[in-house]
Amino acid sequence: MAEETTPVSAAEKKGISASRQDPFINYLSCIIRQAVRILALLMVLVILWGIVDVVWVLYRQLIQPPFLLLNISDILATFGAFMAVLIAIEIFINITVYLREDVIHVRLVVATALMAIARKVIVFDYEFLGPEYVWATGGVVFALGVTYWLIGRKKGEENGSEKLN
Repeated sequence: MAEETTPVSAAEKKGISASRQDPFINYLSCIIRQAVRILALLMVLVILWGIVDVVWVLYRQLIQPPFLLLNISDILATFGAFMAVLIAIEIFINITVYLREDVIHVRLVVATALMAIARKVIVFDYEFLGPEYVWATGGVVFALGVTYWLIGRKKGEENGSEKLN
């Protein structure tokens, strides 16, 4: 008598899917998925809080004398707050992609890291930063950029595409 086997998906082979045969692993996977859902909810609250903070900071800066004018440090602080909210949105997207596909997309995580380091670069105050800090940050930006490019190149090769984005 031949044994019937069911095809096993790549996610099941990695042990992250909730459809495994082991009930204990099923139970633990459900707990993890609920924890990720809670993280998604908390991230939405952080995003909303961040938006309120950006509005509040802008309002406070605009009502102070000179009325309706921002100096460069106010503008940089506002840019930093905007970027922080955008980074939180990127993290939320990472969480929702994980919930939908049960997989962590490395390229999306690297893109989020690039955005976070770009935020730092945008709000740099070069009067107070030493050159070693600026060079180190440049090295991180370069490394993340190359990583992002290589991941995109690898993805293009897997799809049979010669186009390098």
